[in-house]
Amino acid sequence: MNAPVDVSFFARAAKPLTSYRKYWAARFGTAKFLPTSRKEMDALGWDSCDIIVVTGDAYVDHPSFGMSVIGRMLEAQGFRVGIIAQPDWQSAEPFKVLGKPNLFFGVTAGNMDSMINRYTADRKIRSDDAYTPGDIGGSRPDRAAIVYSQRCKEAWNDVPIILGGIEGSLRRIAHYDYWSDKVRRSIVVDAKCDLLLYGNAERAIVEIAHRLAAKEPVQQITDVRGTAYVRRETPEGWFEINSTSVDEPGRVEAHVNPYLMVSDQAKANGATCAKEDEAKDVAKAAEAAGSPAVNPAIKPLTFMPNPALVSRTKIKVPPRDHSVIRLPSYEQVRSDPVLYAHANRVLHLETNPGNARALVQAHGEGATARDVWINPPPIPLTTAEMDLVFDLPYARSPHPRYADENGSHDGATKIPAWEMIRFSVNIMRGCFGGCTFCSITEHEGRIIQSRSEESIIKEVEAIRDSVSGFTGTISDLGGPTANMYRLGCKSPEIESACRKPSCVYPGICPNLGTNHDPLIKIYRRARALKGIKKILIGSGLRYDLAVQSPEYVKELVQHHVGGYLKIAPEHTEQGPLTKMMKPGIGSYDKFKQMFEKYSAEAGKKQYLIPYFIAAHPGTSDEDMMNLAIWLKKNGFRADQVQTFYPSPMATATTMYHTNKNPLRKITRESETVDIVRGDKRRRLHKAFLRYHDANNWPLLREALKSMGRADLIGNGKHHLIPTWQPLTDGGYTSARRKNSTSAPVAAKAAAPVRLTPVKPSKGRILTQHTGLPPRDNGSGGKPLNKPSRKVR
Repeated sequence: MNAPVDVSFFARAAKPLTSYRKYWAARFGTAKFLPTSRKEMDALGWDSCDIIVVTGDAYVDHPSFGMSVIGRMLEAQGFRVGIIAQPDWQSAEPFKVLGKPNLFFGVTAGNMDSMINRYTADRKIRSDDAYTPGDIGGSRPDRAAIVYSQRCKEAWNDVPIILGGIEGSLRRIAHYDYWSDKVRRSIVVDAKCDLLLYGNAERAIVEIAHRLAAKEPVQQITDVRGTAYVRRETPEGWFEINSTSVDEPGRVEAHVNPYLMVSDQAKANGATCAKEDEAKDVAKAAEAAGSPAVNPAIKPLTFMPNPALVSRTKIKVPPRDHSVIRLPSYEQVRSDPVLYAHANRVLHLETNPGNARALVQAHGEGATARDVWINPPPIPLTTAEMDLVFDLPYARSPHPRYADENGSHDGATKIPAWEMIRFSVNIMRGCFGGCTFCSITEHEGRIIQSRSEESIIKEVEAIRDSVSGFTGTISDLGGPTANMYRLGCKSPEIESACRKPSCVYPGICPNLGTNHDPLIKIYRRARALKGIKKILIGSGLRYDLAVQSPEYVKELVQHHVGGYLKIAPEHTEQGPLTKMMKPGIGSYDKFKQMFEKYSAEAGKKQYLIPYFIAAHPGTSDEDMMNLAIWLKKNGFRADQVQTFYPSPMATATTMYHTNKNPLRKITRESETVDIVRGDKRRRLHKAFLRYHDANNWPLLREALKSMGRADLIGNGKHHLIPTWQPLTDGGYTSARRKNSTSAPVAAKAAAPVRLTPVKPSKGRILTQHTGLPPRDNGSGGKPLNKPSRKVR
């Protein structure tokens, strides 16, 4: 009914995932769950594992968990795959629990970077971990990819280590580490892995597994796209482009006019040339006396080109598939922020699989010198290959070892990350938004890879028929972005040659197709299925794209919003927005008008929940003040405050570390960026977002006075904060329980005060932060029918 036709015309000159001959162990069949113990291996009739995947997450057999996707894909190729989930890293013994793998260890820190998972944006240790049973923190080490790789090598020194996952992707070159506030080496060097697979790794891992099974040494596997490894020198046949420095222009001399005579130059400088003046007089006298007849035998010289030298005068551009760009070395970027910014800019320019070149970065000097070689990004999967990945026989639940005494995963051993995606369907990969604070593009790329309509509907039916606890509500049909399904470049030539970091900034590219009809069709077909009561859209919406299709906005608002819709304008001011590569607040206003119009037509009271970032590079104190004024004017009281978190390799992280803007060409004198550093200033920016919290008022009063904006302090409606200060306990209550801050014991004892929530005044929008009931996510809770209190 719906042929798996690719939206992108991107040339996929890669071996299909289905073209490999299955490994001999395919005779053992498919496991209900990939084994995590010797007992489970024995039940399957295995004497050993061909591949063992070590992960920092609890094992959930679901296509939203990386270890399951890779494990099931390798199983489909005929390999016996075991899982070691969240092992005790204090010794190598837990890494021997499944025995020695025949081919290799696959290592990943998990779906999240282990440092982001463990620490808040203020570098405080989290007490929770959404990827661990019971939401308990501390089940994985810091820099888990490095620790796991070292323990695997300690357990079996002769077994290759293949490192993957987002933690490896974001650390493939020398990178700024926010937690230690220094530049660290490539994770390939620190983890001592044999190969690093970055990005979505199905294509690479399948090829590597079959080549290792064919007894090819791992040291010789150097031509797989999407991989990085250590080598000592550039091989023959490669053209190296030196990009280890930035332009440093010296004194510019004035150009000399070649037609000026010496005397003319002397006159220009206010002098004379006596010899030339004398020669001119002699010439004039000779002309007056008459010149002798010209000898007809004398002819001017004619210069002919030498055919043997013609080829040497033409510049030959080396083929891109045999060109490698040498980045500034680790030692250079560690000591020079400008070169760090330059290296980061080059890296982001070489991310299009259609034209990206290999990169190389030296680590060490002298006898210890070695190069980290990074092959071009992997070729995106076709629609048929995406269907293959998502149609694998996933159990769609956590491993039975995590069940409670009743055999359930809904009690004390619940895994929050699984609960979040339990009834959701991932319909695509990739993002061409290019937001500088986000790492999706660095990991998944900006070529959209979409599943077919049939595959998506098949998964919805599988959730309906096989997932326990399903009540009829699909919590999400989305992906990295809700509405980029089947969107791509109109021209294959432009798509393969483009080097822009974003297809939608500063405006939507005219070559980008923005037709939302295929997505509308899926929405309508999915909600028409028997047993499906509601299809919600939980992924972040790219509203500047949505407004290009009013029919899509109408479909979304009238049928797929569970009371409120989250969108992310991130800011209102142009300063930070230009550094984020996000559209102006005008796009938000346009979408808001459409949202309210279609909600009213459907007779529904629905609300937009905008998300904003505090302390992003390029944000001034005045920008945050203006954002706070906008929030109060529109009746928003932000509860969950997002502070900028410098993740490795993100463009905004480069701004944070170097004070330079890598969105433009980097020079010693190029644009500098205002950076929010220090706890006090970061607290101030967060306080502006939570202007309504009385605990923040003293800090805001001090800041507003120093900014010359004391006019915003007062007790009127037009004021930002009042002049009076209530008795508060200093605590902070968040919608996320474990983000709340308890008040000091002494303060509690002295002043047991409970603040009453402020009701929104007439004309203001009721939001989740000011009293909207919890949204139905399909887990069996009472669905949202109407607001819990009257909207005035």
